[in-house]
Amino acid sequence: MKKIASFTIDHTILPKGMYLSRTDMNTVTYDIRCRRPNVEEVMTNGAIHTLEHLFATFVRNSDASDKIIYFGPMGCRTGFYFITADTLSGDDAISLTREALAFCAAFEGEVPGVSAEECGNYRDHDLPTAKKEAEEMVKVLENWTEEKLAYPTK
Repeated sequence: MKKIASFTIDHTILPKGMYLSRTDMNTVTYDIRCRRPNVEEVMTNGAIHTLEHLFATFVRNSDASDKIIYFGPMGCRTGFYFITADTLSGDDAISLTREALAFCAAFEGEVPGVSAEECGNYRDHDLPTAKKEAEEMVKVLENWTEEKLAYPTK
């Protein structure tokens, strides 16, 4: 079988950040890397789940809502995939990601979609840790630019 694109990225040199993972048809997939793979401990399930709910709610209610396809966690628990329409520029995707993470870091109250009716695992959430994760990523992406969306190479 052909190796999929995400397995061709050298994870041994991948720092925290936001990367353009791939472009398919009319969509762009961004890799929002919150942990250095195989170096730092992975994120907890509760924090990931809460960040997913908060980030997705924010971007789907933003001015760019019609350009949002998906936001969800990576199986390796080191980050998230953010998929947008290709009509959203890289700079706009970075700005929206920063805004969403700032929203997550400052969030107070009941996490959206956390009930048995709304969520398949509503008991597994961790708002305090999710807020810390988001706060750290706001710092990481503070001066991120479209030029930095390229994956690093050796």
